[in-house]
Amino acid sequence: MAENNHRSASNTAPKNSRMANLHHDSGQPKRRLWLQILKWFSIGILLILVSGVGLFAYYAKDAPSISQDQLQSGGSSSFYTSDGKFLLSLGSEKRTYVKNSDIPQTLKDAVVSVEDKRFYQENLGIDPIRIVGSIVSNAKSSGIAAGGSSITQQLVKLTVFSTAASQRTLKRKAQEAWLAIRVEHDYTKNQILEYYINKVYMNYGVYGMGTAADYYYGKSLKDLDLAQTALIAGMPNAPVAYDPYTYPKAAKYRRDIVLNAMYANGKISKAQLKAAKAESITQGLKTQQNSSESSIRKIDDPYIKEAISEVKSKGYDPYNDNLKITLNIDQDAQNKLYELANGSSIPFSSSKMQVGATIINPSNGHVVAIIGGRNLPSVQLGLDRAVQTGRSTGSSIKPVLDYAPAIEYLNWSTAHYLEDTKYVYPGTSIQLYDWDNKYMGKMTMRYALEQSRNVPAVKTLAKVGMKKASLFAKKMNISVGSNQGLSVAIGANASSLQMAGAYAAFANEGVYYKPQFVSQIETADGVVHSYSATGTRVMKKSTAYMITDMLKGVLTEGSGTNARTGLYEAGKTGTVKYSDDELVKYPSYANTPKDAWFVGYTKKYSIGIWTGYDNLSDGTISGQGQYASQYLYKYMMKYLMSDKENSNWTKPSNVVRKRIVKGSDPLEVTSSKKNSTSELFLRGHTPDGSNEDSDESSSSSNSSSSSKDNEVVTNKSSSSSSSSSSEGHEDGSTSNSSSSQSSSGGSPNNNQGTTTNNQTNNNNNTGQNNGGGNN
Repeated sequence: MAENNHRSASNTAPKNSRMANLHHDSGQPKRRLWLQILKWFSIGILLILVSGVGLFAYYAKDAPSISQDQLQSGGSSSFYTSDGKFLLSLGSEKRTYVKNSDIPQTLKDAVVSVEDKRFYQENLGIDPIRIVGSIVSNAKSSGIAAGGSSITQQLVKLTVFSTAASQRTLKRKAQEAWLAIRVEHDYTKNQILEYYINKVYMNYGVYGMGTAADYYYGKSLKDLDLAQTALIAGMPNAPVAYDPYTYPKAAKYRRDIVLNAMYANGKISKAQLKAAKAESITQGLKTQQNSSESSIRKIDDPYIKEAISEVKSKGYDPYNDNLKITLNIDQDAQNKLYELANGSSIPFSSSKMQVGATIINPSNGHVVAIIGGRNLPSVQLGLDRAVQTGRSTGSSIKPVLDYAPAIEYLNWSTAHYLEDTKYVYPGTSIQLYDWDNKYMGKMTMRYALEQSRNVPAVKTLAKVGMKKASLFAKKMNISVGSNQGLSVAIGANASSLQMAGAYAAFANEGVYYKPQFVSQIETADGVVHSYSATGTRVMKKSTAYMITDMLKGVLTEGSGTNARTGLYEAGKTGTVKYSDDELVKYPSYANTPKDAWFVGYTKKYSIGIWTGYDNLSDGTISGQGQYASQYLYKYMMKYLMSDKENSNWTKPSNVVRKRIVKGSDPLEVTSSKKNSTSELFLRGHTPDGSNEDSDESSSSSNSSSSSKDNEVVTNKSSSSSSSSSSEGHEDGSTSNSSSSQSSSGGSPNNNQGTTTNNQTNNNNNTGQNNGGGNN
C-alpha cells in the first residue's frame, strides 16, 4: 500500500513540474510582447517629440520680427487709395496711452484674473496648463469653447498676426508661440501688461483701456470704481457685444464674470464682489455722443462701411488685425458724388429726399464711389442706402429681366413686334395698364423699351418664361424668384449696387464682374493678399450690344432725356407709384412717384441711382425732383468722363444692321432713310435673308467675333489670392394693388408717369400689376 502511494507520488511529481514549466514558458512571451510594445511606443513618442520640435523650429525660423514700437502701437487698421495714398485710420479716437505706473493695480488684477490667472507664474509666454485645458473643453463642446492663449500670446496676435480663421494654422500657432517666448524673454511682465492694456479694441473706434475710460466714463483709469474697472477689463473679449450703451444686459453679464474671476483669484473680498455686482451697469456712463470725425470720414463713411464688411467676409478683423487695406475708391469721384448729393445743383424735392448711388468700373467690377444718403448727421457706419435699401426698381429692371433674355434665348431682333393691347394677368381678373391708361397697339421691341411701355414688357417675360429669365438675372446678382408673378417684369426689388453691377455687364460686352471695394489686404506680418474679381460671361456679346443700342434711345428719344450728356451712353429710367392703401393715408401723393431711378453707363462707368424717401411721412417726390436721379447721373458722368476716352461700342460680327420700313409687317428692308428705322438682327435671322449690313450708318469697323456663352474672363490687371404683386407704371415700377389704377397723367415727353409698389402685399404667383405710369 505504501509502495503504491510512493509510486503515485512519484508519478505526480513530474506532472506538477511539467505544468510549472509550461506556466513559466507561456508567461515569458507575454512579458516580452509588452516590453516590445512599450519599447516601440516610447520610440514613437520620442519620434513625435523630435519631429514636433523640428517642425516647430522649421516654422519658427520664418516668424516675423516684432519690435517695441509694434508692441506699443494701436491695433487700428488703415485704408489706402488705389494709388497708395493714406486715406484714414479705422480708429477715430485719439488713443490715450497709459504708462505702467499710471495703470491701477485693480485693473491689472481684473485683466489677469479673467484673461490669464497664471500670468505672473508662467515664464515661457505660453501656458501649457491653459492650452491643455482649452483642448479638453473644446473637445467636449465639439467647437471652440475656450481659448488657450496667454496674455503674451494675445499681445503677439494683436501686434503681428491676423485673427482670421483661415490664418489659424499650425505654422501660425508655432510662430505665435515662438514670438511669445521671445517677448517674455525681452520684456517684463509689467511691460507686457502695459502694451496689452493700451492695444485692445474697445468699440466705437476706441483703442486702449485708457481711451475707453475717458470715452465711456469721462474719467482716467485710476478714477474708475471696481465695477467700472471690471467692465473695461472684460470688454476686449467682444467689444461690440458687450457695449454698455447698446447691450447693457450682456455688458453686465461680462462685468460680473470678471468680478467673479477676481474673487476666485483672491483679488477682492466677498463684500467687494457683492457691492460691485449690485451696481447698475449704467452708473457713471457718459451720455453717448457721436465720435468726432474728419470731413473725409463723413464723405467716405458708406464706402468704408462696405469695405469693412468685405474685409470681414474674407475672415479678417479690421479692428484688431493691424491691416493695411487698399480700396478701389476714386477719392475725387467720391468727393464729387458727395458734393452733388448734398449741394444745390440737383433738384431734390426737399431736404428729406434721399439718394443711394453706386459707380462701378465695368471692366473689373471696382466700386469707384458710393453715396448712402444726403444731409446726414455725422455718424459712423450709418445706413447705406446704396446697398441696404432694396426698393422696387421700376422699369429699370426691364433690360435685365425681360428684353435681354428675349434676345439671348429667343433670338429676337430690335424690330420684333410686340402688342401693347389690353392685358389681364393669367388666372386673375387684374388688368394691366400703362402710365396713360391707354394701349398703343403693335410696336417694335425698341420702341417699347424706349418709351417704357408696360404691357409689352410683361408679355415678353411671359414668352421667355420666368424660370429662364430669373436665372439670367441671377447671373448678375439680381434675385428674382422663379415662382413670382409676371408683375416683376416691370419692377423688382434691388439696390443701386446691384443695378449698377448688372448694367455694367451690358457696358462690358456681356461680361459681369462682381462689385468689389477692396483690392489688397496687407497683414501686420507683411504678407500681402491681393483680390480681383473674375469676369464671367453672362450673356452673348450680341445681346449686350443690342440692349445697349436700344437703351441709347432712352436718353435721346425716350423717358431719360434729362440724363443725356452727349457721350456714347445708354441707360434706363424707373419710377414707382404709391399703392391704393398708401394713397388712402396720403391722398395728396396721388400722381407723384414713390421712387425714381436712373441706371446708365458708358464703356468706362456704370452708375445706378435711386431717389425717394425713407418713410411715407417724410414727403413725396414732386416737381423737378422726379428727375433728380437723371440729373445726378448727368453731372456725375460728365465729371467722370471729362478726362477719359469717349468711344462707342463695337458691333459684333454676328449682329446685322438693317433699315426697316416703319410699320411694315412682315418686316421690309429698305435702303431709304425716309419713313424707316435702323434695326439690329442676329445673323441668320434677318427679314431678307441677307447677312450683310444694309444700313449705311453702320461702320465697317464695327465688327468683331462673337463670344461663346459662359466664357470666363480673368481681370489681368491684378492678382487674386421677393417680387410683390404690383401695378405697373410706364416706367416699369410696380404697385401691389388688386384694384384698377386711376390714370396718373403724364406722357413720354414729360416723364410724368410712375408705378406702384406696395411692399406689404407680396404674392408669389398670381399677384400682378394693374397700373398706370411712365418712365
